[in-house]
Amino acid sequence: MPDRNLDKTIIALLSDGSYVSKGEFILITGATGCGKSFLATALGQQACSQGYKTMYVSMKKLSAQLKISRVEGTYMKYIEKISKHNLLILDDFGLTAMDQQQSIDLMEIIEDRHGKNATIVVSQLPVSTWYDIIPDSTIADAILDRIIHTATRVELKGESLRKKK
Repeated sequence: MPDRNLDKTIIALLSDGSYVSKGEFILITGATGCGKSFLATALGQQACSQGYKTMYVSMKKLSAQLKISRVEGTYMKYIEKISKHNLLILDDFGLTAMDQQQSIDLMEIIEDRHGKNATIVVSQLPVSTWYDIIPDSTIADAILDRIIHTATRVELKGESLRKKK
């Protein structure tokens, strides 16, 4: 699909699931409605069909669940639950700026997964602007250093697929 900037070679490589067994990061970026979440979900379903334990969550819901678990005293249990998934799909990364606690939580999750379990990060924002949404530059460096330097990047283009034809 050249109009979406979707490289068939990369999709073929991702569909074999080897990125999951290697604990790699995948970054899917692009404008609203261009198919980012659809692609991430398809990769998640493929991973499930290959026997990988997969978790899909939006950043907003993840942040809310982490706050609730902290209040209930189940924070570490929830973090362990996340870390046990072979593939974590984080959708809507960067829709809103993170506060200090959210960025610390994300750092803990990324640190637990780095080199062990795969993570797909889906965002409307180009990677070059991700530092702007994490308030502490030291934490931003730590998170982004683990994510962006080794990740496979898929940058989708095109009009919103939700527009009526």
